[in-house]
Amino acid sequence: MSATLHYIYDPLCGWCYGAEPLAWAAAGVRDLDIELHGGALWPQPTQLPEQTRRYIQQADMRISQMSGQKFGAPYHNGLLLDPTMVLYSRPTIAAVLAAQALDPDTALAMLKGIQHAHYEQGRRVVEEGTLCDIAVECGLDRGSFEAALHDAPVDAHIEESRQLMAQIGAQGFPAFVLQIGEEWYPVPHGRFASNPPQFRDWLDGQIKAHAPAH
Repeated sequence: MSATLHYIYDPLCGWCYGAEPLAWAAAGVRDLDIELHGGALWPQPTQLPEQTRRYIQQADMRISQMSGQKFGAPYHNGLLLDPTMVLYSRPTIAAVLAAQALDPDTALAMLKGIQHAHYEQGRRVVEEGTLCDIAVECGLDRGSFEAALHDAPVDAHIEESRQLMAQIGAQGFPAFVLQIGEEWYPVPHGRFASNPPQFRDWLDGQIKAHAPAH
């Protein structure tokens, strides 16, 4: 019986960056597919006032403490404090879709590449040139990726992701839900924030527990 972990994310969500180790732990679970759903935390290009940027800086510190994820100086002391920084989810989600279209196995790697480029390296990941650079770093052909980026059905994808969020009652990002056959099961990922191996084991246990019923 097939099992799928639906991961509702946004590349420019700090809490999703914190959940990156959980997503990769899930990728190591046998007989489990991972389906990515980009939900667009920043649906329009957005520049943040200083107070909001300072608030995010404090939130990032909590995320780091909980997850062990590193926020680099080029981001924390550079990009985040730059009033010209633009947050815009659409191009980053399109980049994940483009990578997936070229090679499904690279989708999660592309998401990781975008997150680390933003949160560690302080790069402007909403820009097409930066996204193409990240795709090349993930082993994709630049020209093929650029074409796929322009063809990505990003608006329809975001709408479908939003519908899924409403369906499962997700209040924000990240959100996980486990589908086994036709049944859907909640995933309390927060309790595993600092223990990805335990998250992997929990998912494996859920699959084994529920699979016989189907």
